[in-house]
Amino acid sequence: MAFVFVLVATLVLAVIVTANWYVWRRLFRDTTRGPGLTRRAGAALIAGGWLLAITALVAERTGAPFWLQQVLAWPGFLWLALSVYLLLAVVAGEAVRPVLRWFLERRARARANGTGFEPGAGAPGAAGDPAAAPQTDRAGGAPLSATASGPRTDDGAGAPGGVPTSVAATAMHADPGGTVTAPVTDPHPQAGPAPATPDSSPQPLTTPGAPDSTASAPTGPSRRLFVSRVVAGAAAAAAAGTVGYGTYGVLRGPKVKRVTVPLAKLPRAAHGYRIAVVSDVHLGPVLGRGFAQKVVDTINATQPDLIAVVGDLVDGSVKDLGPAAAPLAQLKARHGSYFVTGNHEYFSGAEQWVEEVRRLGLTPLENARREMPYFDLAGVNDVTGEDEGQGPDYARALGDRDTARACVLLAHQPVQIHDAVEHGVDLQLSGHTHGGQLWPGNLIAAAANPTVAGLERYGDTQLYVSRGAGAWGPPTRVGAPSDITLIELASRQA
Repeated sequence: MAFVFVLVATLVLAVIVTANWYVWRRLFRDTTRGPGLTRRAGAALIAGGWLLAITALVAERTGAPFWLQQVLAWPGFLWLALSVYLLLAVVAGEAVRPVLRWFLERRARARANGTGFEPGAGAPGAAGDPAAAPQTDRAGGAPLSATASGPRTDDGAGAPGGVPTSVAATAMHADPGGTVTAPVTDPHPQAGPAPATPDSSPQPLTTPGAPDSTASAPTGPSRRLFVSRVVAGAAAAAAAGTVGYGTYGVLRGPKVKRVTVPLAKLPRAAHGYRIAVVSDVHLGPVLGRGFAQKVVDTINATQPDLIAVVGDLVDGSVKDLGPAAAPLAQLKARHGSYFVTGNHEYFSGAEQWVEEVRRLGLTPLENARREMPYFDLAGVNDVTGEDEGQGPDYARALGDRDTARACVLLAHQPVQIHDAVEHGVDLQLSGHTHGGQLWPGNLIAAAANPTVAGLERYGDTQLYVSRGAGAWGPPTRVGAPSDITLIELASRQA
């Protein structure tokens, strides 16, 4: 067993290290020209972020001084969320890279073609070059050659009298009247230095105001660097925006979700009975008293007949979080407020919290049942309590009840639905999953829970799973907004 644990831990560590190296490479190495401060700063940022995150988790679980938990929690937990979406954004950027490179290459070719410069078309005399067009005799229209590759004589297309074409062409000129004259040349020219001639090598031609094709777009390594910087910047902005908006969604408080649940055994008089379901508030070093007040105010605004707090209320001890939980004393419902433990209560001192919520006016249901006016309300402990000898006891909570009455069960985890079905429960109210909290976490949650969020039927038993009011770890939700659910029971007899 120890070997399997070490193997799994090693694989997980290898995956995390590889993923972070990949993120560092795409965001920092590929966006710089060489080793330097930027790459080192990127490595320090990623390593430091994970160090803060791990330290924050350890501090919370080991009961470190509360002020230290608060100092570590915000940067550490937010880095966890940011790292998830940096990885997803960088992976998504792989599909953008080839498209962007293709676009830049196509634009560069289009700009080059737009200047009139084509491969092999830059020599004087090319089409469209006014300076290189043949000069003509205004009187007779005969073309005058401005250049020649070598001396050409009268026996070809050269100048008359055997004069080299280049010399004849340079000596001829047009007078103001338009008559072309050619001075008499010496048939026996004296030897002397050859006259200097302009460089006839082809030169690229430019048009005033036209863009320079050599600076139209990055090429080669420059283009790759440009693409890497664009994709990295977009990935960082997308990740930061996603985490920012998801954090804002949590801090502003949960919204009310209304769900109607028909129960066959519910009497006509109970039609429209309202149960406010709240789970996974997770008061702790990040979400404190102000957040608890928002939750309480939202619940009270629904004017419920009954309030059900179905676990994971806190992440910390009564000593540290007692003041944060104090607003729970303001909960108001016609038939009272009830509480069952979640797995995080057993990380935080379940017995002390059971007594604290009782002091605040809530009724803990520890494997117990209450007969309400129209149905039975039962509650069982979370399965995590089994390690402390305080696990769920369905026989104690449901064993001797009148099965002709409808039964509503409060149980933190959706996996407890199978025991509820065996004991003839009509409706189970749960939380625990957070709806996945951070997409694509819903896929992982779906693999571990029969229902991730919402209402589903299992035989004659219905299961409703709340996404929860708060958040664990990062105070961030993406694709799984927080909620407080108002269940309205419906009688089929009505």
